Amino acid sequence: MTDAMKGRTALVTGGSRGIGAAVCRALAEAGAAVAINCRERISQAERLAGEIVKQGGRAIVVAADVSQAEAVAGMVERVTAGLGPIDILVNNAGIAITRGIDDLTEDDFDRTILVNLKSAFLCTQAVLPSMRARKWGRIVNISSGAARGAGSIGPHYNASKAGMEGLTRGYAARLVKEGVTVNAVAPSLIETDMMSGQPQLVSRIPLGRFGTAAEVAKAVMLLVDNAYMTGQTVALSGGMAFS
Repeated sequence: MTDAMKGRTALVTGGSRGIGAAVCRALAEAGAAVAINCRERISQAERLAGEIVKQGGRAIVVAADVSQAEAVAGMVERVTAGLGPIDILVNNAGIAITRGIDDLTEDDFDRTILVNLKSAFLCTQAVLPSMRARKWGRIVNISSGAARGAGSIGPHYNASKAGMEGLTRGYAARLVKEGVTVNAVAPSLIETDMMSGQPQLVSRIPLGRFGTAAEVAKAVMLLVDNAYMTGQTVALSGGMAFS
C-alpha cells in the first residue's frame, strides 16, 4: 500500500486522536499528504503532524468546528492552499453523549445531529466541486454499529449514524459516474476514549476483545484504494450480530 496515494491530499475530521489519528497515520504511510482537523485538541493534532513529518510524510493541522458552514469553507481553503485540492475526505468527527431515554434532552439530540451528521454533509458539499472537476474522489464516513443495532449510547446517537449511512448511499448514487466513491465504515466497540471505562461491554463481543483504531483505519484504506466499491457500509463488529 505504500505510495499508493502519492500525490493525493486527504482531510480527516476529528483527526487528533482515536480512530481519526489512526486513519491519518495510515493515509500518510500510503503516501498521501494529510490535513488533520480538530476543534480543541490542537496540541495533540500538532504532535501527530510532527510524527508524520518526522517519518517523511506531509501533514498540517486545521482547527475548525466542522458543524459550522463558514468554518468548513475556511478549513477547505486552508487545506487546498497548504497541501493542494482535497482528493480524500474522511468524515470522522463526532460526539457520544451517553443518555438513557428519560434523561435525553432536546439539546443532546440537536448537538448530536449537528456534530455527527450535519458536519458530514457540510464537509462533503465543500470538497465535492474540486473532486468532480478532477473526476476523482474518495469519501469515507465513519458510522457505527449503532446505525443498525441497539448501541450503548442512546437513540439520538443511533439516529445520527443511521442518517450518515443514508447520506453515504444518497451521495454515492449521484456521484457514481463522476469518479467519486462514497462509502462508510461502521465500527462497534473500538478501544478509544469513547469506550474507556466500559470494560463490561467486552462480554458482548464474540471475539472477546474491543477492536482497535488501527483495524478501523485498515477498513478505511480498503475503501480509499477501491474505485469499484461505492455506496457500501463495511461493518467491524468482532462477530456481534445486530439485534
